[in-house]
Amino acid sequence: MPLTTVTYAADGGVARAVLNRPEALNAISPALLEDLDRVCEAVEADRAVRVLTLTAAGRAFCAGADLKAVRELVPDPVKWSGFMRLWHRVFNRVEALPVPVIAGVQGLALAGGLELTLVADLVVMDTGAKLGDQHANFGLIAGGGGSQRLPRLIGARRAKELMLLGGWLDAEQALAWGLVNRVVPAGGVGAAVEELARELAGKSRGASGTAKRLVDQGLDLTLADGLELELR
Repeated sequence: MPLTTVTYAADGGVARAVLNRPEALNAISPALLEDLDRVCEAVEADRAVRVLTLTAAGRAFCAGADLKAVRELVPDPVKWSGFMRLWHRVFNRVEALPVPVIAGVQGLALAGGLELTLVADLVVMDTGAKLGDQHANFGLIAGGGGSQRLPRLIGARRAKELMLLGGWLDAEQALAWGLVNRVVPAGGVGAAVEELARELAGKSRGASGTAKRLVDQGLDLTLADGLELELR
């Protein structure tokens, strides 16, 4: 599988995708989205895979959209729309994978990087890392799904606070708000993600996939309809 901005390997039921643009703080470019799409295709096709880890090389998880790509694409409405639709399609695909997705965050997850954590099922965060949505500081709004996924995860009040003020959350606050599952000591994200992945690799792919689907789809249903979904 030819990849240029992401590395991928799978063994023992664990698939590992690593964002590999450290010189650009793993910013999201068209090429990175296409590589993530190929990763999803591989995970979907490999029935031996029971969990996907999503981590990043270098000092940051993801700094959001690649500004060089943005400057090149924005002047052409057709190309810009195509980029954003690709972004949504790929993030939706990651979110809908039939196995749990674990994101490991070090350094920072900014704007689109924060949005990438929102499509993971579990998030492990370095104690020195930060999450942020800085769109408001530049007269912009979230375009990678943040305006919809963030309030579903942490509630409208907190989502608006983060989006309108354009601030940062440290690991302690991110954990308190429910944006991450675990906070680990500095430098420990990789080991913590691997430990969690190994545990999930011992579970049934079908059961794990069904459980995450029921939770995700149930968020948009009444309790009665959600319970009916559980019976199918």
